[in-house]
Amino acid sequence: MAAPTGMIMDTGIRTTIRMGTAMTIATITATGPDIPMTEPSAPRLPLSPQALYRLQAFLSPAFPIGAFTYSHGLEQVIEQGGVANARDLDIWLREILRFGAGRSDAILLKETHQAALAGDGDTVAELRDLGLALQPSRERHLESSAQGSAFFRAICNSWMPSADTQAARLFHEAAADENQSWPYPVVLGLAAAAHGLPVDAALHCFLHAFAANLISVAVRVVPLGQSDGQKVLAGLEPVIFEIAEAAEAAGLDDLGTSTFLADIASMAHETQYSRLFRS
Repeated sequence: MAAPTGMIMDTGIRTTIRMGTAMTIATITATGPDIPMTEPSAPRLPLSPQALYRLQAFLSPAFPIGAFTYSHGLEQVIEQGGVANARDLDIWLREILRFGAGRSDAILLKETHQAALAGDGDTVAELRDLGLALQPSRERHLESSAQGSAFFRAICNSWMPSADTQAARLFHEAAADENQSWPYPVVLGLAAAAHGLPVDAALHCFLHAFAANLISVAVRVVPLGQSDGQKVLAGLEPVIFEIAEAAEAAGLDDLGTSTFLADIASMAHETQYSRLFRS
């Protein structure tokens, strides 16, 4: 029998609730049996100095996608008192990475990279549409699509790959449609494949950049000191490694999030009176 709307069924998930000033943060931790992991089907590409250079460029805060203008709803959470110090931020980010957009976007990146290497343009197009459809709010849709489209334009203008592989040819074909909107993790997966960048390194760099950007939001808005921000980022290293490895072994059936309050925060941010960020 289906659970009534608003009820939470006991499915082996332990939920810990902690109260902020005006907002509840739900931390959901799986306590069930471990899920067996399978080896990634695509072969690993070596991380050459050239590949490392390009990943550092593509995922640098200086790459012109406007990442600094988005908070992923965190500005609303801070405004309501849910994140007030480094410990709060660490807890919030761990849950976003494990159970929210961090994990799902990593899976989309990996799936796109794999499809592009195989020259499967139909699957890449389906992943592009799926990545946009999965966004839970108007601002989160803007966050992913605006950054993704800006990333695509920046690659086309400055880092266009030579069309000597199946993935690179797919990128060139996509470049012919200048009006197409791209979710950020999908276009990053396509560009990484087109440039011959290994997916494992791309996943680690993507998740690091995602976390570092949200830490930068907290440093500016809470405010936190730079040292506290770096302590949080250092503490997230094993979490990011864990999620990147899991994303390599995951598939589209594993997509899904359970960070409901983060999604609600992104919706509430649309009408927040005073805002520094677009999401």
